[in-house]
Amino acid sequence: MVHYVDSEVGQLRTVLLHRPGAELARLTPRNNDSLLFDGIPWVSRAQEEHDAFAAALRERGVEVLYLGQLLAETLAVADARTELTETVLADRRLGDTLRESVRRYLADQDPKRLAEVLMAGLAHEELKPGPGGLVYEMMDRLDFVIDPLPNLLFTRDSSVWVRDRVAVTSLAMPARSRETTLTRAIYRYHPRFAGSELLYDPELERLEGGDVLVLAPEVLAIGVGERTTPAGAERLARRVFAAGLARTILAVPIAQERATMHLDTVCTMVDVDAVVMYPNIADTLRAYTVTADADGEPRASAPRPFLEAAAEAMRIDRLRIIDTGLDPVTAEREQWDDGNNTLAIAPRLCVAYERNVETNAQLERAGIEVVRISGSELGSGRGGPRCMSCPIERAPWSA
Repeated sequence: MVHYVDSEVGQLRTVLLHRPGAELARLTPRNNDSLLFDGIPWVSRAQEEHDAFAAALRERGVEVLYLGQLLAETLAVADARTELTETVLADRRLGDTLRESVRRYLADQDPKRLAEVLMAGLAHEELKPGPGGLVYEMMDRLDFVIDPLPNLLFTRDSSVWVRDRVAVTSLAMPARSRETTLTRAIYRYHPRFAGSELLYDPELERLEGGDVLVLAPEVLAIGVGERTTPAGAERLARRVFAAGLARTILAVPIAQERATMHLDTVCTMVDVDAVVMYPNIADTLRAYTVTADADGEPRASAPRPFLEAAAEAMRIDRLRIIDTGLDPVTAEREQWDDGNNTLAIAPRLCVAYERNVETNAQLERAGIEVVRISGSELGSGRGGPRCMSCPIERAPWSA
């Protein structure tokens, strides 16, 4: 099975999505902030929106894989089941008595139900009869014994393919740290991915997929900000250089703010030489160009304007900019609503949220076809079409 990604815009052939499910229904006003959602989504509507997103991709020839289905199939493999069960049981909050009760509960579940528990969590009141013990008795009845993972929706963050290898990332926020254990198990044990080589690991320095743009063959941009650390960017660069997967890495500092949590919240590619970009930062975004020295060690140059450094690394004359919005107020609104977070299906063809009216009009004036999808509920976790998709195979780059 071919798994290969060497650009952001090559014809998309296979993509990994996660259809929102019971884990989203676990969000309440009590926990949505800690679980990184700005509101309480209407789950059935979010599912309808996500189904329409997947259908739009299929209509254009894209194979859609679902994380939940892959996880259930992975859990049929004994080693995967043991690994993921032990990860949950290692939670130091549990204590011995509750841990043994959870162990028995998980052992009784078939692969499909176990996958649901690992994604949607296990509530205090679902573990009946209670095991007794101090930890269980002192828990609030609304607490979770196993926390839900509502951010699984954003499959971009937990893994990223660089050519024929996959980097399973290291997520920064505690609410998301267990996501990558599921993703890693899928890539290690599911028959679909037999033989796939892992380029990165969750135990390494902080690195999130939303900060990684595969600008062109052998050229990556890595955002450094709220979620990805300089050490994470350097570690990925070191591994990419050692594997011969790239010749240039651009490390791009971004503001450590909710609206700009990842590089792909301010900039995504829509053509081989064009990006849609938040205009407020277009003139100020900088990049450190990182290359390997004779010993393979990453070496960084002084920062330069991002657009200039990217064009040079990509070996093109210039990188065209399509602005988010038309005026400063609209730009700020549509930046917040993920106007920059597009998913390229092919050069000059992208998926975007329909609500970003002015940005979509700008894209079309620039010759980019826009597939509009609804995102009124999906967007409550602060992510657009690119955030919700992990490309697994694209046609090789053709500039």
